[in-house]
Amino acid sequence: MFLTISTTGTVERPATDLGYLLHKHPDKAQAFSTSHGTAHVFYPEASAERCTAALLLEVDPVALVRRGKGKGRGGAPDSALAQYVNDRPYAASSLLAVALTTVFKSALRGVCAALPGRAEVPMPLRVEVPAVPARGGAELVRKLFEPLGWISVTAEPVALDEQFPEWGDSRYVQLVLEGELRLADALRQLYVLLPVLDDAKHYWVAPDEVDKLLRAGDGWLADHPEQKLITSRYLSRRWGLTRRAMERLELVRLAEADDLDVEDVDNAVDETTDTEERPVPLAEQRRAAVLEALHTAGASRVLDLGCGQGQLVQALLKDTRFTEIVGVDVSVRALTVAGRRLKLDRMGERQASRVKLMQGSLTYTDKRLTGYDAAVLSEVIEHLDLPRLPALEYAVFGSARPRTVLVTTPNVEYNVRWESLPAGHVRHADHRFEWTRQEFRTWAEGVAERHGYGVRLVPVGPDDPEVGPPTQMAVFEMTEKEAKAA
Repeated sequence: MFLTISTTGTVERPATDLGYLLHKHPDKAQAFSTSHGTAHVFYPEASAERCTAALLLEVDPVALVRRGKGKGRGGAPDSALAQYVNDRPYAASSLLAVALTTVFKSALRGVCAALPGRAEVPMPLRVEVPAVPARGGAELVRKLFEPLGWISVTAEPVALDEQFPEWGDSRYVQLVLEGELRLADALRQLYVLLPVLDDAKHYWVAPDEVDKLLRAGDGWLADHPEQKLITSRYLSRRWGLTRRAMERLELVRLAEADDLDVEDVDNAVDETTDTEERPVPLAEQRRAAVLEALHTAGASRVLDLGCGQGQLVQALLKDTRFTEIVGVDVSVRALTVAGRRLKLDRMGERQASRVKLMQGSLTYTDKRLTGYDAAVLSEVIEHLDLPRLPALEYAVFGSARPRTVLVTTPNVEYNVRWESLPAGHVRHADHRFEWTRQEFRTWAEGVAERHGYGVRLVPVGPDDPEVGPPTQMAVFEMTEKEAKAA
């Protein structure tokens, strides 16, 4: 990854002041170790009229996989060659953003002891990044940078292959920014917006990322027209963190409008006397219902089929009654996120022996899934096309044959109670169908009859007298005859 920062100057105010502001001497080439490689800083040119500082990040692909892909005693969900052969060493991303904070930490804070006050003065800057992944194209690049005071924002699309122009453009752009800004402001903008353009991060996004975003976005993010998109992407679309950041940014905006401190605006609630009960999210109610059903069934070895990002696996791990937990998903990316959520690389040996993440398709039989006490398909079946349901049914009930199977799915009748859901729309863009209570009952009873299970339906969430609960759960128990045969 490569980035250059250039400025111009005069004899009275030489361009080489850039070296003081970056705390890196123009006559030296320096190297700095990062968690995923080595960052080099050098100056291709340094004169009173023009000075350019270059940051070259050499990414170690092996370190990237070992430190950032959920490796550990629990096993890695992705063993493909693509882990090692990809665009990460070449295209600016969160790796480069982290290198900026590592190498130019003082410059990001606007601190310059050698030239007091110089860091507070805008200077002519030209920033070039040869390859930036831009999910949203050149238009999004301009929407993000133009409101920040840059006079010129150039985002030239990079062709997939210059020898074959008919293939069109890649998702990368060559970025050039020109304008008069404080160096600290420019660096903070790059720190936030590089991973935003990539729409991905190489590390797990924890709650402290909200504070990092607000620090780096101080002075420009609160009033940015694309604030919501920036916040959501920077926080890897974790909606709870995004909501928290948006609320704090709104406080900043209100405080600035009234020339007050944020603390003076955010004083409406006395936390010592706030006893208002907050509603429990439906996802938490669903996990609680699943855990209760598993306890009732006496299950200790559990499959989470379609485990996604590992929320249920995490809840199961907290309960010592579950001695073996296996998360299965077809998405390698989801399993990677799950590995980070569970902190597999830092997990103790005893805890790690209880959990395993595996890649697999639920519409194919898999001998690895046989012999378990229970299997959970939580909000899974509605993501399959209806013609593929029989294949899933056989793979789970006919081949794996756990003694207990729990299936949860949305109740489409309850959708009328969601004020934010347009009439006739499903709850998630990837849902291929959503069933009424009778449709789900008919399917569940048919599955039970075909495979030797009994079944009962359990409401999850508030059970509306007219439209039923938001989530419906089927609890399948293998009949005594089938259990003995098994």
